Amino acid sequence: MGQAASLFTGSKKVRAAVPAAAKKSAGFDKPQEEDPDLWLVVGLGNPGPRYEHTRHNVGFMVIDALARMESITVDRLQENAAVGRGRCCGKKVLLAKPMTFMNNSGESVGRLARFYRVPAERILVVYDDLDLPSAKVRLRAKGGHGGHNGMKSISAHLQGSKDFPRIRVGIGRPEGQMPIPTYVLQDFSKVEREEIDVAIQEGVDLVKAVLTLGMEKAVSGVKHDQPQRPKQPKQRVPQQPQEQQQQQEVAPDRQGGLTQEPMAVTN
Repeated sequence: MGQAASLFTGSKKVRAAVPAAAKKSAGFDKPQEEDPDLWLVVGLGNPGPRYEHTRHNVGFMVIDALARMESITVDRLQENAAVGRGRCCGKKVLLAKPMTFMNNSGESVGRLARFYRVPAERILVVYDDLDLPSAKVRLRAKGGHGGHNGMKSISAHLQGSKDFPRIRVGIGRPEGQMPIPTYVLQDFSKVEREEIDVAIQEGVDLVKAVLTLGMEKAVSGVKHDQPQRPKQPKQRVPQQPQEQQQQQEVAPDRQGGLTQEPMAVTN
């Protein structure tokens, strides 16, 4: 399996298998200064048709879905990554899929970040996570690599920084004694694929939420496609004299005794 078995293999460099769709010359100009409106959105995976539909490539799948939705063509090769530029939710985005194989993803991400002067806090990475149940999707503002070699490589090439946002797409763990590298390089089953397609859309929605709302609100779960209602001031309920209130709280029953009745609540 070599380099693609990324969770437990070493970091020996290999020549990337670049898909034909990503062989155009990049041709993007180097910015003279940082553009605060630009986000680098990265999906992790392995290049080539052999790995296209595998569990380990769900990061690529999210980028492809986002690119289709926003009409961004990811067909240029820059810093050994397939890249495409466009706008999404009013922000400039550079979509990237490293062609280095998973273990060396940070080489491309680090170079792209330096070329475009994008700080770590505006590098959003989408990747597969064994420790999440299949098709569960989670957004975090920062964190460790969790044993994922692609994330470990990115952190190393961002000067050890862990302060970059990430979207984790769960693929679950294998049953029985199946080795992890074998499992992550298998295609999704038919049943899994139906659930993963929903998770991919959730991943796209989270990318849009981050771009629209910013990390803090996106992580808190605020919906980006619904306007927030203004808070209405609380109305004070006028206080009644104690004697009158007690008379309202009780009423005679048919036997002449007293019974408790529900109190009326004023909205």
